[in-house]
Amino acid sequence: MNNKAFLLLLILGISFLPSFGQTETIRIPNLGDKYSEYVQKLESGQTDIDYTAFRHSFLESKQFEKKGTAYDSLKKLVRTAISNKNYNEVIKQTKAMLNIDYTSMFAHKYLQQTYKVLGDTINRNKYHDIEFGLLNSITHSGDGKTCETGWHVTQIEEEYFILSMIGATLQKQSISSAGQNICDKMEIKTEEGEVKTYYFEANKVFEMEKKMLDGK
Repeated sequence: MNNKAFLLLLILGISFLPSFGQTETIRIPNLGDKYSEYVQKLESGQTDIDYTAFRHSFLESKQFEKKGTAYDSLKKLVRTAISNKNYNEVIKQTKAMLNIDYTSMFAHKYLQQTYKVLGDTINRNKYHDIEFGLLNSITHSGDGKTCETGWHVTQIEEEYFILSMIGATLQKQSISSAGQNICDKMEIKTEEGEVKTYYFEANKVFEMEKKMLDGK
């Protein structure tokens, strides 16, 4: 390679690399609540937190009221960007999702996977640890085999994320109850064709729905 070609590659590299992920930044909420404190810790790299308490803090935060159709629209943009292998766009839109709901496992998953592709180990590790911190806080809360031992969720989105992670196809969804628990009963089919039933303890979900209805 001659000097001119090397210099051209160097210039292109310097101008190209910083463009990844720089079009969107994570905004730390300034709400003076636990949710804001957790986001600040996690974004600074302090990933050893109580993720169940973090998920609950989002429900109790004013930030929760801001989650709506814009979040769902961003998720569609992420899927499109993934299929087009537009890594810069994936980072931009997943960060936009996290600015709405930093507990989003979907956003953390595709953000960390994109950073892995780009070779950004620091950011890949951070968002990977957050994704699995959130995921483990659900799957370690029970075994999902009965309503009494159902996986504790705070948003319906968490249920579908877990089903997608295990490669399950939903066949039927219904409401079940046992003791003090109200559960989403999910009848699914595995990738191998086996039919199984999983229970998600959704007390917080129904509690928030009741609050929203009472507030109208």
